[in-house]
Amino acid sequence: MVTFTIALLLLLVGYWVYGRYINSLFLPDSSRKTPALTMADGVDFIPLPTWKIFMIQFLNIAGLGPIFGAIMGAQFGTASYLWIVFGTIFAGAVHDFLSGCISIRNNGESLPEIIGRYLGTRTKNVACAFTVLLMVLVGAVFVSGPAELLAGMTPKSLDMYFWIVVIFIYYVLATMLPIDKIIGRIYPLFAFALIFMAVGILVMLYVKSPDLPEMWNGFGTKYEKNPIFPMMFISIACGAISGFHATQSPLMARCITNEKHCRPIFYGAMVTEGIVALIWAAAATYFFHENGIVDQATGIAYSGATVATNISKDWLGTFGGVLAILGIVAAPITSGDTALRSARLIVADFFHVEQQSISKRLLICIPIFLVTVFILIYSMSDAEGFKIIWRYFAWCNQALSVFTLWAITVFLVRAKKNYWVTFIPALFMTCVCTTYLLIAPEGFGLSETVSYIGGGICVLIALVWFISWFRKEKKL
Repeated sequence: MVTFTIALLLLLVGYWVYGRYINSLFLPDSSRKTPALTMADGVDFIPLPTWKIFMIQFLNIAGLGPIFGAIMGAQFGTASYLWIVFGTIFAGAVHDFLSGCISIRNNGESLPEIIGRYLGTRTKNVACAFTVLLMVLVGAVFVSGPAELLAGMTPKSLDMYFWIVVIFIYYVLATMLPIDKIIGRIYPLFAFALIFMAVGILVMLYVKSPDLPEMWNGFGTKYEKNPIFPMMFISIACGAISGFHATQSPLMARCITNEKHCRPIFYGAMVTEGIVALIWAAAATYFFHENGIVDQATGIAYSGATVATNISKDWLGTFGGVLAILGIVAAPITSGDTALRSARLIVADFFHVEQQSISKRLLICIPIFLVTVFILIYSMSDAEGFKIIWRYFAWCNQALSVFTLWAITVFLVRAKKNYWVTFIPALFMTCVCTTYLLIAPEGFGLSETVSYIGGGICVLIALVWFISWFRKEKKL
């Protein structure tokens, strides 16, 4: 528990120390009017209370990531602690904070517009298609799981297909209606439940005080057969760094009323998510130590949902079980709806379509909904369909963070700020994503040696590109 405690304290210190430094690079101006005040439209640009924005941002970026991702990451041993802590402080929180701040300073621009502003029109076009695809994938993959769970809790007449329809109707409403009508009202409640559950597990960790592996004794048992690099850095996404987060920050950038609130909302929500991920990684480490990764009764590997539910019920009792179900059902749904909402805004920004009239919102939403339904049907009709889509989603998610980090790096260079804070994470995530693409079965399936060399070459190319651009920039 000593390693876990140190990791927990590092996350808290990271927010106050490094978060304050990153905030000083942005220099928030309290007197500057935000897009929520200057561009209020009653749909997407709506001033909201700071505490509510924090809760919405936290649930937007969390989803199942800090629970299922951390549980999957725990199969790599306590090495997951290092990635959660340092990934959150030096990469994820910086990524979320600065992407949100840049959006605020540019009239609430969506992520592809930000990328295009700093990496050029061609990159913007690629990023737009890439981001919308990712948003649609999120909307599709986060439907069947909650629907299946709800079907198991209700009468047989209310089967999984019934709940899929119900969830999708909710998606439509949450995507189309003003942000304060549904999202602004129910998200804080779900976020509170997710945080309360994590706090309960944290307390029980110290009550039970399990014999968790300490870092100085090695990384504990590694259950996952795949190599730690790059697999762990893809598995634990939302609990460390996730490109999806940068698509969500502009949603809240359109609701913030004072720039000084950016650090607690953007940086703070990511650190909170990192803490939740760390708690679940520690709890899962203990669970796997006691039970292994395969259910001996069925011979089937434990899923993230099974591990989370069993831990919550065993440690928190009936009430904990209810919270677990609520979190496991609500978290993916509340990621899916904001993903589709982001897709609408990204397409609207790209084609310059106003979103105040509902007819214009429908014009953009109908094609997005149809593509989402098609992917959902495919994932359910093929036994391997869901797994394939999930793998591509995981890679797309982290690849998007690479686009974002490079765009922010260019922003910092032009602003004559310390660009190293995103330059190093950009190089690292470039290496992670390219190596994963080379080594993963759904990628090229190459050997570890060849993949590592290929990843290193890609990083070298990115470094040469940056140095060349940097020299030209300095001459201007």
